[in-house]
Amino acid sequence: MLRDCLIVACGSFFGGGMRYAVTKIVQTGVIGSFPWGTMTVNVLGCLIIGFFSGLNYPGGVLGPSTKLLLTTGFCGGFTTFSTFMNENKALLTDSNYLYSMLYTLASLLLGFVFVVIGNQLTKLF
Repeated sequence: MLRDCLIVACGSFFGGGMRYAVTKIVQTGVIGSFPWGTMTVNVLGCLIIGFFSGLNYPGGVLGPSTKLLLTTGFCGGFTTFSTFMNENKALLTDSNYLYSMLYTLASLLLGFVFVVIGNQLTKLF
């Protein structure tokens, strides 16, 4: 149990650092209040977790500890549903109803599509 917690913590450390970097890079390059940084991180996280999960299907190449490190740890630290919800609340508070709706729909649709794409990428190996 303690070993698994340390594995997840290690993955979360790197995932959280990457989330911060990617969000800052993306958000710095845009104008307006639409939260492109968080959406980019969440969609990219869906691609990554889809890929890692695909590597773990029957006959997969990931051992249990590696899967825990990459999916629960790294992807859990990299993506951020709570920030997504907080940014939606801020958009609604600022009466940006259209942005809130677009952000929610695009995040859900793109997230699902990129999980599928990430999973399909594993079939190339």
